[in-house]
Amino acid sequence: MKSINPATNQLIKEYMEHTPEEVAEIIKFSQNAWLQWKSTSFSLRKKHMLTAAALLRSRKAELATLMTHEMGKIIREAEAEVEKCAWVCEYYAGNAEAILRDEVIDSDASRSFVAFQPLGLILAVMPWNFPFWQVFRFAAPALMAGNGGLLKHASNVPGCALAIEEIFHDAGFPEHLFRTLMIPSGMVQGVIDHPFVKAVTLTGSEFAGSQVASAAGRQSKKTLLELGGSDPFIVLDDCDMELAVSQALNSRLINQGQSCIAAKRFIVVEPALEQFTNQIHAAFHSLKVGDPLDPETQIGPLARPDLVNEIDRQVQESIRMGAILLTGGERYEREGCYYQPTILTEVKPGMPVYSEETFGPLLAIIAVADEQEAIRVANDSEFGLGGSVWTRDSHRGEAIARQVESGAVFVNGMTKSDPRLPFGGIKKSGYGRELGSYGIREFVNIKTIWIR
Repeated sequence: MKSINPATNQLIKEYMEHTPEEVAEIIKFSQNAWLQWKSTSFSLRKKHMLTAAALLRSRKAELATLMTHEMGKIIREAEAEVEKCAWVCEYYAGNAEAILRDEVIDSDASRSFVAFQPLGLILAVMPWNFPFWQVFRFAAPALMAGNGGLLKHASNVPGCALAIEEIFHDAGFPEHLFRTLMIPSGMVQGVIDHPFVKAVTLTGSEFAGSQVASAAGRQSKKTLLELGGSDPFIVLDDCDMELAVSQALNSRLINQGQSCIAAKRFIVVEPALEQFTNQIHAAFHSLKVGDPLDPETQIGPLARPDLVNEIDRQVQESIRMGAILLTGGERYEREGCYYQPTILTEVKPGMPVYSEETFGPLLAIIAVADEQEAIRVANDSEFGLGGSVWTRDSHRGEAIARQVESGAVFVNGMTKSDPRLPFGGIKKSGYGRELGSYGIREFVNIKTIWIR
């Protein structure tokens, strides 16, 4: 298993994969750790989780640099990611006990209530694009609920995977309660089949989600899937254009555009089209592309060479089908996995940049006549993860948000995840919810207890 720096294409380190026998041994040890952990008090769990948060902050520079080296995230975004992981640890440390308190319900019993009890070992199959945040937003609620965790991380961020395991170990959690499995995708089904593994959460591609859900379904094990997105960014004629353009830039280019909830389809009503297009074009020309370790860099490399090939395919095919290239549209002639920040206009149905998830610095502008056509185009997608609406009329924005088919819609704000709010999608963006009170209840036994 190789860790390769996408900014230089240089090998960082090679890691030995676990054998099937080693995986079986890890799962056995993790099960034993969970049998002790499941009956611990919330106060003890809170103590360890707050220690994990403190360790994340104290090691922020080291962990952020590791992320930047392994998958190319610009350093200031990597540091912010570590901070967000500490936040989610603190959120669940402070709120898990109240969320999972017995819920009394009146019935024909003398007393009846719902108890929320841990399931056991949860397998997490996680992606490379937010290599710490994606893991901690699963692990913090899972461990606070009394579960154990097994992590199968993306193969290009093995250093991040082991660093996360080390955080939980050093925070005082029982040895083996949270373990990283250094395995290829082909060994995931065997882990899902293991009787000690009770549920699976996956963040990744639609294909990976279907494979994991199928394997878990055969074992009658619960799954939570957070898959791709093609989020609409609806710009109305009464919006604050300066705000919309600045947030369009942030929402599209965060993590070099490699985010499931990055805005992908910029749906602009005709009266606002020229102004939005001109301003976003000017903003793209001012971007600084370069070394992701440089704090001034705004665009770094994509995470792998194949991702550069894929975004270029989507751009070139869309141009051949009639899209207009406003800027970018080419690889950089430099070492590393760099692609020019690109804007396409005249984007129509049938083009790859209209219908597919685009994972890179590509902004696709779709012109519409009015608000109703904007809603129709926003919903003309197989995905339904997030979206945003830009208007000075908050009541108008809310009315549109209620009609957009997705797991979240933000009015006058870029789509983002927040430990306090549920996060997840519908349609081919997956099912289930992470974060908030809903997220910690995904992997517990919701048990009815009836007493006469």
